[in-house]
Amino acid sequence: MVVACHTAYAGVGPDPASSKVSNLAHWVIASHDNDHMPYVIIDKVNAEVFLFDAAGHLQAAAPALLGLARGDRSVKGIGDERMSAIRPQDRITPAGRFVASLGRDPHGKEILWVDYKDAIALHPVVKGTPQERRAERLASPTSADNRISYGCINVPLVFYRKFISPAFAHTSGVVYILPEESSVRGFFGSYKLGAGTGSSTGPGPNTVR
Repeated sequence: MVVACHTAYAGVGPDPASSKVSNLAHWVIASHDNDHMPYVIIDKVNAEVFLFDAAGHLQAAAPALLGLARGDRSVKGIGDERMSAIRPQDRITPAGRFVASLGRDPHGKEILWVDYKDAIALHPVVKGTPQERRAERLASPTSADNRISYGCINVPLVFYRKFISPAFAHTSGVVYILPEESSVRGFFGSYKLGAGTGSSTGPGPNTVR
């Protein structure tokens, strides 16, 4: 379910975010880490995406599909691999701070490039194979079945078109992906968010995952 939250502030909305999301959202604004850009926080544990404007107001929230495998770091060279060659245990949505911008996939469809080097993007849910049941997983009331992608973040089409695309239409932004196997403080180092950043320019490698 997509939730619009235009009057909410820093992670507090009609469907309350986890304390990790709220704490990070408050810190982003207090520290100006987003550099006056819109930002997204992705909670892998609960499979949720939260979009904030540059001032820290929560704009919308939605469920997401994430990488099949649990983990916080991409396998080296994964962005150069063909999808058919990526092992199930390597299908990871990496944690970190990423400078993101809109781009196109190899088929010309708009996506938000999160980590261009490792071919990680946020985009509308793709059909996938019949066995993957991506649309059904995204619509289910639980996050237990939301791990299926090759690492990309799949979100509802209406959420992407109504909120993500307009928010990043004329600017870059920051995507924060919370770790699931390490503490936020341990992963980011007392919230000194320098490691794990990625650039997001160019037409994009490989394909949407």
